[in-house]
Amino acid sequence: MKKEISRRTVLRGLGAAMSLPWLESLGAATAKRSEPPLRMAFLFMPNGVRPDHWTPAGDGEDYEFTPHLKPLENLKSEFLLLENLWNKNTVGRNGHWPKVPAWLSGGYVERTSGNDLDSGGTSADQLAAQHIGSQTPLPSFELGIDVPRTGIDTAGGGFARMYGSFICWRDPHTPVPKEVNPQLAFDRLFRTSKSPVESSVLDLVQEEAKALRRERSRGDQNRLDEYFESLRAVEKRLEAAKQPQKRWVNEGKFPLERPSGIPSTHQEHVRLMMDILLLAFWTDTTRIATFMMGDAQTQQDYSFLPGVKGGFHSLSHHRNEEEKRSQYEKIVTWHVEQVAYFLNKARSLDEGGRSLLDNSMILFGSSLKDGNRHLEENLPLILAGRGKGTLRPGRRLRAPLKTPLCNLHLALLNRMGVMEKSFGDSTGALEGLA
Repeated sequence: MKKEISRRTVLRGLGAAMSLPWLESLGAATAKRSEPPLRMAFLFMPNGVRPDHWTPAGDGEDYEFTPHLKPLENLKSEFLLLENLWNKNTVGRNGHWPKVPAWLSGGYVERTSGNDLDSGGTSADQLAAQHIGSQTPLPSFELGIDVPRTGIDTAGGGFARMYGSFICWRDPHTPVPKEVNPQLAFDRLFRTSKSPVESSVLDLVQEEAKALRRERSRGDQNRLDEYFESLRAVEKRLEAAKQPQKRWVNEGKFPLERPSGIPSTHQEHVRLMMDILLLAFWTDTTRIATFMMGDAQTQQDYSFLPGVKGGFHSLSHHRNEEEKRSQYEKIVTWHVEQVAYFLNKARSLDEGGRSLLDNSMILFGSSLKDGNRHLEENLPLILAGRGKGTLRPGRRLRAPLKTPLCNLHLALLNRMGVMEKSFGDSTGALEGLA
């Protein structure tokens, strides 16, 4: 058994044993999946794009690569260029804050004081985690770059800034924390628990909980219900941990050592987070992940790029001034270059004749089409990977005008085994992906 643990769970150079609890409860011979699982990831970029530098002209499938898409040219056979998807619930509202939660939920975001957040819906990743998250040590994995903001943006429509900090929502009132420190994100993949829960906490306090609920206001009752539901979900996860699902074991080496804090450069920070996300998929620690490359109105300084001086959000409002617009275009294209790095690396990881990218569905995009004018129609989106044969990349896919983005989310959820008939404001699963 000790020999099997050393071979299976310690990746060269990592010095950590991610799967020990799993191997202790199940023999390695019976715990390995016969084939790789399907994974789903969402990579979010704030502040939109320059439309004419994103969408190719013409109607032919053999499209030419625009300046923003140029970094993806060698990956053309690996992704779908999606067009005409949008979130109708973001129309005529603030340019940023309500659009960020809607990117993965399609919900109508309410203006609140910040203490009673209402994003209008559960995000697609979290709905998937609720259905299939018990199959892996982490139900889902949330990564980011910017620390969440607080307060109300009085100049931006009176929305809580928290809305712009999260694309993942466990329910309309509960954002899911993201990890921005690579070292802590890495450690999450290899954290173990050896203290089984013998009985349900909720069962033990059931009568007291009911009495407490009866004495509260309707608002407090809703909060208690959400709290108890969250606690029950955690208990289900602990129970599932006693009888783990079969895991996929990749034999190859993943060259990533434990990071030390947050890197000194922004590019290294972004790429390290991408490597950690790939490691999470490679080790089958999770099959659902998100990465926010920046928050709404992020002011990350991109002066490290040649010819750029200033932050992303301020330069996105270039007002068609050539000097500012040029800098904005460079920042957007830089983000696409990072996505190309991620996709190329996923394509290089072999999983028994297919790549990690083949066995994944990776959506990259923004909640705005035009960062300068805050346009929400025809969002910039690419869907990479083959979804284990359920997606046919290498082309552009034009949906009918003003097709709900939630139609795409519903189609992806169905492929992940979440057989919902609707999601958000969907009108049906997006057709033409295969």
